[in-house]
Amino acid sequence: MIRTDQELLDYIDILCRLDINYFFEERFLPKQKIIEQEKRYTSVFIIKEGIAKCYLSDENGKDFIQEFLGKGMKFGELEVFSGNLSFCSIEAITRLEVYKISYTHFNYLLEHDKRFNRLVMKAMAIKIGYKAPRHSYQQSYTIEDNILKLKKAFPELTEVISKKDIANYMGITLRSLNRVLMKLNEKNNKIN
Repeated sequence: MIRTDQELLDYIDILCRLDINYFFEERFLPKQKIIEQEKRYTSVFIIKEGIAKCYLSDENGKDFIQEFLGKGMKFGELEVFSGNLSFCSIEAITRLEVYKISYTHFNYLLEHDKRFNRLVMKAMAIKIGYKAPRHSYQQSYTIEDNILKLKKAFPELTEVISKKDIANYMGITLRSLNRVLMKLNEKNNKIN
């Protein structure tokens, strides 16, 4: 559920120790937006520490969370390749530390550092491979099954991520989520 890429983060740490001064550290507080949908940016961000959410907002103000991002996950790279405005908003859920790199330096590393290029391409392939099964699973199974799967993958789910964000991630209403959580809680109490 909270996606990570330790291999990319480890390599960026190596580049920073080699005095490659392309990366700058920045910090964000919970609920602070790093990227806003439909805006132009000139940097790519890689999460060093913390959790962020990537989401789309529709014309009615409803948010749909695409994914939760953890250590090593990057964002802003799609806009490097497409030259378009940002597709999603990125907002810190917890305190967030990121590496920030300009598009110019990001492209330079892609062209001149084979390992960096391979890690970025691998991350993009994993991102694409993650989305389709997640969406088809959510459509093919009940809300209860989806919540159980999320709780199994991420036991502290409701302690770290708000119910509203979980509902937006699942594409359901907060009311539906609360109903299913109450039902699961009742089942759990009957077993114990």
